[in-house]
Amino acid sequence: MNSLGSQYPIFGPEIQCPHCRQTIPALTLTDTYLCPRHGAFEADPKTGELVHLQSGRHWRLWNGDWYRQHTHPDGIRFEIHEALDRLYTQGYRATRVIIAKRYQELISTYLERSTPWRGQTDSQKPRLYGLPVEFSPDPDDEPCWNVINFDLEKEPGAPVRYPYFRLLE
Repeated sequence: MNSLGSQYPIFGPEIQCPHCRQTIPALTLTDTYLCPRHGAFEADPKTGELVHLQSGRHWRLWNGDWYRQHTHPDGIRFEIHEALDRLYTQGYRATRVIIAKRYQELISTYLERSTPWRGQTDSQKPRLYGLPVEFSPDPDDEPCWNVINFDLEKEPGAPVRYPYFRLLE
């Protein structure tokens, strides 16, 4: 006799929709979750990803939050820009952005580079939206970087991690 757990996709009988955070049910005996607003999401047990069937967007789960996995530089740049806007409206200023190493090749041509000017010491660092950019540690050392896309360091304080759907609040 099969256990109840084997009747559901890998994330269990229900999840939060990565777009609207509404609790959505799994369809039994499939790898699919169905959101009434956003349609079907298929769980891939091999990769641990959730795929939105209509758009083909991929999501990964880390600490209860869904993070969109980008395949085009505009997607990650847009997500960072939205997070910066959100941080600013909360009264904070970002001082640095740390981008997941897996995006380094994808986004490197879009980073601003300049030559030293009037005694600037950090101007050799690549920048995005005027902020110094660093790339994450190796995901083998910090597994969260297999999933999360970036951290914003704000003034003062610790980094602020942004799952994509939280930007839509």
